[in-house]
Amino acid sequence: MLRHMRFLDGTAPGHDLTYDDVFLVPSRSGVASRFDVDLASGDGSGTTIPLVVANMTAIAGRRMAETVSRRGGLVVIPQDIPLPVVADVVQWVKSRHLIYDTPIMLRGNQTVGEALVLVTKRAHGAAVVVEDDRPLGLVTEADLTGVDRFAQVSGVMSTSLSTLPDGVTPAEAFEALTEARHRLAPVVRADGTLVGLLTRTGALRATIYRPNVDAAGRLRIAAAVGINGDVPAKARGLAEAGVDLLVMDTAHGHQDKMLEALAAVRALDLGVPIAAGNVVTASGTRDLVAAGADIVKVGVGPGAMCTTRMMTAVGRPQFSAVLECASAARELGKHVWADGGVRHPRDVALALAAGAANVMIGSWFAGTLESPGDLFTDPSGRAYKESFGMASSRAVAHRTASDTSFERARKAIYEEGISHARMFIDPARPSVEDLIDTITAGVRSSFTYAGAATVPEFAARAVAGVQSMAGFAEGRPLHTSW
Repeated sequence: MLRHMRFLDGTAPGHDLTYDDVFLVPSRSGVASRFDVDLASGDGSGTTIPLVVANMTAIAGRRMAETVSRRGGLVVIPQDIPLPVVADVVQWVKSRHLIYDTPIMLRGNQTVGEALVLVTKRAHGAAVVVEDDRPLGLVTEADLTGVDRFAQVSGVMSTSLSTLPDGVTPAEAFEALTEARHRLAPVVRADGTLVGLLTRTGALRATIYRPNVDAAGRLRIAAAVGINGDVPAKARGLAEAGVDLLVMDTAHGHQDKMLEALAAVRALDLGVPIAAGNVVTASGTRDLVAAGADIVKVGVGPGAMCTTRMMTAVGRPQFSAVLECASAARELGKHVWADGGVRHPRDVALALAAGAANVMIGSWFAGTLESPGDLFTDPSGRAYKESFGMASSRAVAHRTASDTSFERARKAIYEEGISHARMFIDPARPSVEDLIDTITAGVRSSFTYAGAATVPEFAARAVAGVQSMAGFAEGRPLHTSW
C-alpha cells in the first residue's frame, strides 16, 4: 500500500493550505545524524539533492548549471534560448570538472577594469593570471579595489600562491590550503597547466555533496521547450544537443495544446525523462501523465515574480496543490516537482513532505553571483541583480524577438509578471552554494525529526499540523531583543 504524509488529527482541513499554514510534528527517530540522510530524488532526473533551478532567463545560465549540478541539483535552461546557444552551454557544462571550479583566467596585460567585471562572476572572487595556460598569480576583488582601472593586472596580482596537483583528494586539498593559510589555489596538471581552482570550502563541500552526473560521469543539465511552433523538432534538437531531461513548460499546463504537444514529443522516444506543467489538480496530473509526462510540475501563481493570482484569481495554495498532485502521480508510478513559493528551507521540507520528488526554485537563487546578468550597486552600496518573471513584458520581448513589431506590441499589452525586481546579494551568502548549504541543512534536519533517511520515507512518515498566522510568527527568530 502506498503511504503518504498524514495530518496530525488524522483528517485534512476543509480548506487549501500554503506552506506558511503548515508545520511538521517530530516523530520517534532512529536517524541520528543529518549525514545519514540521502536526499536523492529517484525521479529520473539524477538529482542527489532535491533542488531544481527554474527555467528563468535571469537565473538559469551555464555558471548556475555547472555549480548546482556539481552539488547534486539540476538547472533547466529557459525555452527562449536559441538551440545553438543551448548546445554550446550543454557541452560546456558537461566538460566541467566534478570537483574543481572553473577558474576565471586573465592575461597579465588585461586591465584592472576588465578584471573587476569578471571576478564577480564567481563566488570565490578571484581570477588566475596565466601565461601559456600556466598560473602566474592571483587577483582578488581586494587587490583590484582602489586601483587605476587601466592598470594591468600583472602589476597588482599576488605571486605568492600555492598550487594543488590534479587528482588531489578534497581532504588533501583542504589540509594543504589550511597549512599554507590560503583560501584557494589553482589546480595544475603535471606539466604545470591550469585545470581548475579549489577553495577550502569547496573541498569540504566535495565530501558532503554528490554531483548529478549522467551515465558517462558528466554533469547533467535540463532544458525547457514551449508548446508553440514545431515542438517535436525543438525537443529532438535539444535531445541531440545532449540535454538530460526535457521540461515542457507553459503557464496553463492543463490545456489541449499541451497534451497534444506532450504526446507528440513522447512519441519521438528521445530516451530522456519528460517533465511537463504547470497544473494544480489531480485531474491535470493524470492527464499529463497519460499524455506522456514522467514528472508533473505543480504550481500556478506562487512564484515571487508572478502576478497571476492577483491579475486573474487563478491558482491554488501550493502545499495543497502539491499534496493532491503528488498523490495522483504516486498512484500512476510517476513524480511531481513543486514549482514556486519556497522562501525558507522549511518550505522545501514541506514540499517534500507533501510528496514532491524535487523542488523548483527561481527568485531565491536570482540574488546570487552565479545567476546570469551584471552586478549592480544601489545608492546605499548594496549589490544586486535584476530578476523578472517569465510572463512579464520583458520576458515576452525575449521570446518574440522574431515577431513583427506589430505582433510584439500586441503581445506586450498583456503583461503578467514583474519585469524589474532587485534581488540583493546577501554578503554572508553570496553564492548559490551558500543557499544550497542552508537549504539542505534544514531539510536534512527535518528528515531526522521525522525519522526518515530518504525522500520517499520522509513523505511516508511526515506528520503535518495546521497553524494560525500567530503560530507561524512564533516560529520566526528574533534578530534583536524585545
